Amino acid sequence: MSICYIHGAFFRPFARPGDGIMPSLANMLFSLGLAASITLASAHGAAAQSSPSPGAEDMLFEQNCAGCHGNPATRAPARASLQAMSPNFIVEALANGLMKAQGESLSSDQRIALAEFLTGKKIGAEAPMAGRCKDPTPSFSPDGPSFNGWGANVENWRLQPQPGVAAAQLGRLEPKWAFGVPGVVAMFGQPSAVGGRVFFGAQNGHVYSLDMQSGCYFWDYTAGAGVRTAVTLGQIAGRDAAFFGDRRGRAYAIDAATGETIWKVTADDDTAVQITGSPVLFEGRLYVPISVGDDSAAINPKFECCRGRGAIVALDAATGALVWKTYTLPQAQPQGRNAIGTQLFGPSGASIWASPTIDAKLRLLYVGTGDNHSAPATTTSDAVLAISLDTGDIVWSRQLLAGDMGNGACLSADKTNCPEPHGPDYDLGSSANLIALGDGKRLLTIGQKSGIVWALDPDERGRIVWQRRVGAGGPLGGVQWGVATNGKAVYAAVSDLAIIDLALGQPLVLDPSKGGGLHALEVATGDVLWSAPPAKACGERKNCSPAQSAAVTATPDFVLSGSVDGHIRAHAPADGRLLWDYDMVKPFETVNRVDARGGSLDSGGPTICGGMIFVNSGYGLYGGEPGNVLVAFAPRP
Repeated sequence: MSICYIHGAFFRPFARPGDGIMPSLANMLFSLGLAASITLASAHGAAAQSSPSPGAEDMLFEQNCAGCHGNPATRAPARASLQAMSPNFIVEALANGLMKAQGESLSSDQRIALAEFLTGKKIGAEAPMAGRCKDPTPSFSPDGPSFNGWGANVENWRLQPQPGVAAAQLGRLEPKWAFGVPGVVAMFGQPSAVGGRVFFGAQNGHVYSLDMQSGCYFWDYTAGAGVRTAVTLGQIAGRDAAFFGDRRGRAYAIDAATGETIWKVTADDDTAVQITGSPVLFEGRLYVPISVGDDSAAINPKFECCRGRGAIVALDAATGALVWKTYTLPQAQPQGRNAIGTQLFGPSGASIWASPTIDAKLRLLYVGTGDNHSAPATTTSDAVLAISLDTGDIVWSRQLLAGDMGNGACLSADKTNCPEPHGPDYDLGSSANLIALGDGKRLLTIGQKSGIVWALDPDERGRIVWQRRVGAGGPLGGVQWGVATNGKAVYAAVSDLAIIDLALGQPLVLDPSKGGGLHALEVATGDVLWSAPPAKACGERKNCSPAQSAAVTATPDFVLSGSVDGHIRAHAPADGRLLWDYDMVKPFETVNRVDARGGSLDSGGPTICGGMIFVNSGYGLYGGEPGNVLVAFAPRP
């Protein structure tokens, strides 16, 4: 059901003519994790055009929003996380962003009043961002060391073969600089390091280009919605470009040197679409994964669940023109009515949450899919799909769990829209690794929220070669964002995040005793080479978990894994010994003079380039510790 707090799509609100209802506040979740505390005016009500009276915002929040922010079945952040946001950010979301449809019923004064109420900050009180580079438009060349895009190569190994940092230097690592992202509570976009610059997207809908050595910024690009993808760098028509996607299904190409728009297109305008997986550039085409988030709306029994479906979109990288588009499911059709008479639709879901993997030999790309959001169940959900690079045809599909259906209603008090039988929500939310074994054989390895790592034979239509359980699994469990490989071993971190006393209307409390662990599996056989147990670092820290949900990153000398407890750790690739441990839950002085603090590590993993390690810190969702900082580590002399 994609309820997963890291793969799960924060629902983009939408309504269709004739739905007969206005989206409830529980459905007004957008990609930045904000559920607006507003009451939509009825067609005949004039109250929406008057300024709120003193204390009205608090009442509106309690009546209309507390159920969402205190409901574990939704993806809204806790009240404390809302307070960490920027009021300008919230006003922009209501006026022009993902909450525009709801914000149109409010006056400008109301938007400001609500934003100031939620954040406790005044519009205009925020200082402008400092830290601009003295030469904002120097020449840019992609030559030299790099960690480009999600997987560092199109086979998605997440390996940096020449890190410039040796295992013996890890004990001397310290922050070289830190960059704060204003007004956010989660650090989404994994940083890419290319040509002496660091590129990353943010929850506030901005994409930044920083100097790798100093952290000053060359440009600050404003996208139309939050940017969760890694930025992929490449050349088109002799021009260096940065490619990424946003949480409203739009893909971008911008000039890597200047930040000017080259093209911007809506990759897909189907129901509740978004781009969470990083686009991949290969042979002049940009391959864009599409995920959908209408499953959250199903907690409202009047919502016609569900129509959204995953897709892969191939674009001409030079122009953004559509080459082909392939959906993971046929278009949804009426499927009867629920218990209160609401029309239901299906099939739906089978989102593609992660970055595609390229097979140049067979001219295929590989993606994993999520579960179905409504009946009927399909054969392409919770599956690995092989899709032709040239035509978009699905060449083969290997399903790893059949019948996995679910949506937000399955974890709500009102289960009217929950399909029965509903499944365990075991999405394939991470990218696959394409690995050559050296004897002419190849394997495609991929982790699943079930807690199983799979190896498929890409040359035999996805035949299962081995499977290995590394975690218990669950909607917040198993392998979440991705594994890494050095070609001989696969390194898989386990989330298995657990919540204590899950109760409607109560803040989430994470279990500090459950979750986590890092495992090394032999590529050829799946045998366990070693297992590093989760660290017991929570102590007295509130709302802490040892879950290791973030993607793993590998080098020949060490393996990096971030944890929800806020620590980044390096392990020895040979035996899993702990080599380095740094607690990021603390304030950081930033080069751009933005108040910043580290928090939980989740979503994208650390990246390594030119003797430096770049770590995004903060994930104020599903009980995680909020944060808003990118930290660059380097060994002290």
